[in-house]
Amino acid sequence: MAQINCESCTNYEYDEEYDCYVCTKDLDEDEMIRFIQGTFRNCPYYQLGDEYRIVRKQI
Repeated sequence: MAQINCESCTNYEYDEEYDCYVCTKDLDEDEMIRFIQGTFRNCPYYQLGDEYRIVRKQI
């Protein structure tokens, strides 16, 4: 199983209040533990952060 890189996910955003990056999805307790430990594989909420997707639709 390949591990998903959260840094390329659109749900991984910087939170100024916490002064760190967080997952914006509402993770349950087990998912949050795996996220914090860095062992969260095959995330069902993963979305590739492709900033060029909108441009491709316009062409």
